[in-house]
Amino acid sequence: MARQLDEQIAARFPVGQRLRVLDVGMERGAQALRLARAGHKVTGVEQHPSLVAAARAALAAEPEGIRGRVRIIEGDGRDTGVHFLPGSFDVVLCHGVLMHVEEPDALLAGLARMLAHGGLLSLVVRNAESLAMGPGLGGDWPGALAAFDSTLYRDRLGQEARADRLDAVKASLAGIAAPLHAWYGVRVFTDTVPEDAAAPQDAELAALLAAEERAGRTDPYRRVAALLHVCGVRD
Repeated sequence: MARQLDEQIAARFPVGQRLRVLDVGMERGAQALRLARAGHKVTGVEQHPSLVAAARAALAAEPEGIRGRVRIIEGDGRDTGVHFLPGSFDVVLCHGVLMHVEEPDALLAGLARMLAHGGLLSLVVRNAESLAMGPGLGGDWPGALAAFDSTLYRDRLGQEARADRLDAVKASLAGIAAPLHAWYGVRVFTDTVPEDAAAPQDAELAALLAAEERAGRTDPYRRVAALLHVCGVRD
């Protein structure tokens, strides 16, 4: 996702421009810190205290110049209007959040309002078109059949979550005046890898990442990816 995001930023903004970035659902801050290291000014919003603490600890380990470019707010992503004025950001990220929001339209509309004209909205959602892949590849045929007609699933923590279909996300983006600009598949081949599996090393890891990157940009593979990385541009 990082390479895809960098590609979209490079295509939309002049080289060297210091962007104002809002990261809603920043978790432990990996994406926020990466963008701050690139010179951007980043505001992260996270509602879970343990993740906020982890993000603050990670930020504290960075050099002073990077620490000065990151602000962390403990709060709900649906309350962005409380903290910021409309048009305050060039880039808004919301990665891995919408699957846990039952009615996401209000959140999406609020995120779009935070964008300046021409700003980039980057979303990562669970792909409803892929829900049958996991049970099917695992030989769970009743589970696969049920997944074809559902947008609900259990995440890796066992919590019920909601998936989205690309056409529905596209319609939502059009409705908030940030129409679809580009989209990618994420975790095409690796979604069924066990959490405790050993990470591949060196050349094997490089080949895996290259295959995932290629598949995430190529039909029909990206259409059955576990996640969709969807980018809209504010009208």
